[in-house]
Amino acid sequence: MSKSPVIGVVGLGAMGLGIAQIFAQAGHDVIATDSQAKAVGTARQRMAEALDARVSAGKLSGEERERILARLHVVDGLAHLKDASLVIEAIIEKLEAKQALFAEVERYVGDSCVLATNTSSLSVEAIMQVLRRRDRALGLHFFNPVPVMKLAELIVPDGVDPAAVEFTRKVTAAAGKTVVTCADTPGFIVNRCARPFYGEALAMLEEGRNASEIDAAMQAAGYRLGPFSLIDLVGADIGLAVTESFYTSMKRDPRYHVFEALKAQVAKGDLGRKSGRGFLFPEKPGPVPADADDIVLRIEATLANEAASLAAEGAVSPDEIDTALKLGLNFPRGPFEAARRHGLGRIIETLRALENVAPSHLRGRYRTAPFLESLS
Repeated sequence: MSKSPVIGVVGLGAMGLGIAQIFAQAGHDVIATDSQAKAVGTARQRMAEALDARVSAGKLSGEERERILARLHVVDGLAHLKDASLVIEAIIEKLEAKQALFAEVERYVGDSCVLATNTSSLSVEAIMQVLRRRDRALGLHFFNPVPVMKLAELIVPDGVDPAAVEFTRKVTAAAGKTVVTCADTPGFIVNRCARPFYGEALAMLEEGRNASEIDAAMQAAGYRLGPFSLIDLVGADIGLAVTESFYTSMKRDPRYHVFEALKAQVAKGDLGRKSGRGFLFPEKPGPVPADADDIVLRIEATLANEAASLAAEGAVSPDEIDTALKLGLNFPRGPFEAARRHGLGRIIETLRALENVAPSHLRGRYRTAPFLESLS
């Protein structure tokens, strides 16, 4: 094996295999396993096919493809992780399953091995509470598809050894990722700050706007997909589950309100691409409405307000939030950049106007974050 730190990956679905690929590409030997025999048996061929696409595109030589594949060691069982310096878990998004896995992994790895979960929505601290040594346990959230998306969120619970954090940041950055460090709070950076992108679109839908106009406005403003096209891509059922989780975690704050329009979509079974019909799918957004600028301003104002509420907590800066949203969701600009583009005064005026006419169940949704006001 090479002299670079050995990386362990547990879970060989699309996400786990992508994680294994980027570290193998960066020169690390990767020990990878899965509890499912089929995933173990097909892992090497699936990675080979992914690399073949890069060779065909002229982004990789055939010789380097072979070197990368040689660094992938697909094994049966966790005992083979004993030489790993970093083990990344990428299994099903269920708390009990992740806890059971880490309790088992800890039996085999050395005391200096860093343990990382790729969770996108669960509390890292809750996952890692089963460990004997929690000072080396953290979150490392990649975005799908991992070999393409440039962002990684490094989630640091209280009490984690700074050396473990720095080691993880260093090897992940060397694997080509922009690493943004954040606290162990619901949604971390991207999933939390993106809530208004969907939520405010749903609010407008319930007010009588149609999904096509809203998406057309956002795409005209530079967003690759509008909010409803993005919900259709991910799945309305996934969107509902995430929104309900946020609403509970954030003590039923109206900023995370679960809109009836989303519930109704799931109840109908119109989940998006996976079901064949969604808010828009299979249609595409229509003409850009005359008041597109107002739609964009409203959504970007609420995005900026949510980002300001996170920045006020002190664990991540406005610039880091902007970077995370651009890299994690391919937004054309971050929420603070958008606020400056409109003018902070106009953003605050928009939020106050929305708060003044908000129905009772949404009262407080548009209350301006003091951090945002402090920037004006």
